[in-house]
Amino acid sequence: MINSYRCPFLQRIFLFPVLYTVLFLVGIVMNGLAMWVFFQIPSKSNFIIFLKNTVISDIFMILTFPFKILSDAKLAPWTLRGFVCRVSQVIFYFTMYISILFLGLITIDRYQKTVTPFKTSSNLLSTKILSVVIWIAMFALSLPNMILTNKEQTREKVKKCALLKSNFGLTWHETVNYICQLIFWISLFIIVVCYMLISKELYKSYKRTKCTGKVSRKTVNLKVFIIIAVFFICFVPFHFTRIPYTLSQTRDVFECSAQNTLFYMKESTLWLTSLNACLDPFIYFFLCKSFRKSLLNMLRKQASSELGTKIKERTDGDSSEETPM
Repeated sequence: MINSYRCPFLQRIFLFPVLYTVLFLVGIVMNGLAMWVFFQIPSKSNFIIFLKNTVISDIFMILTFPFKILSDAKLAPWTLRGFVCRVSQVIFYFTMYISILFLGLITIDRYQKTVTPFKTSSNLLSTKILSVVIWIAMFALSLPNMILTNKEQTREKVKKCALLKSNFGLTWHETVNYICQLIFWISLFIIVVCYMLISKELYKSYKRTKCTGKVSRKTVNLKVFIIIAVFFICFVPFHFTRIPYTLSQTRDVFECSAQNTLFYMKESTLWLTSLNACLDPFIYFFLCKSFRKSLLNMLRKQASSELGTKIKERTDGDSSEETPM
């Protein structure tokens, strides 16, 4: 295992608390609105069920940001860092891999929709059971990371979460990391293959409609590529960094300079991962017709209500100011 005191503790960059604050403010508004809209949409398809699970996962992730912000910016007592190591950081990773799994399932659903556009969703109960199983399985993997972060907390130890884990806790953390890497790479493989097949279907559709001039359909269908764009932007960089970074935390295999570099790479790519919570609402808007329709209707009603209120206030004001001759 790693000699924990061989390298000095790294200073956290103040820029990251600022960036996470921006993500928190934008993300809580966008996902709060998305949650409110989804509450009005019945779970009538696999796609909508997957999207609802994704927005719940994103909200849980966003709620961990304030703890990281306060801890990294040193705006709270050092004991908060212990809570970050033991609880909020574990929830962050827990929700990250739930999002990855559901993005993979959403991609499979979009491929099926591209191949058989008129086929309606069936067996919604199985989809709901699958969603529950994903949550339970990821929670079962994550809970020991909370329990096994059980060493006595001190001002120095909380600066490095690995120092709070028992020997078995470090082993479990490393094992879970490999399992999560497997989840990521399987999801990446599924997404890439599905999008290759989707591209093939869209190209066939384009060739069939080219002679009639109906190219607009192809342009609309290209919106589906927003999923793979979000996946590559948010998750791919981090997963090329995570294994060597985890090894630097659990084993004595890297020099101090390499540990420092891996730490800052991990922090940078982790922020990109967090960005997923703000990009997912664009997936809901562009790919889910029910979500887009409900959101636009809500905005129209809100605008009409505000306009009606202003007109009423102006009318009332005018009548109250009238002076009889």
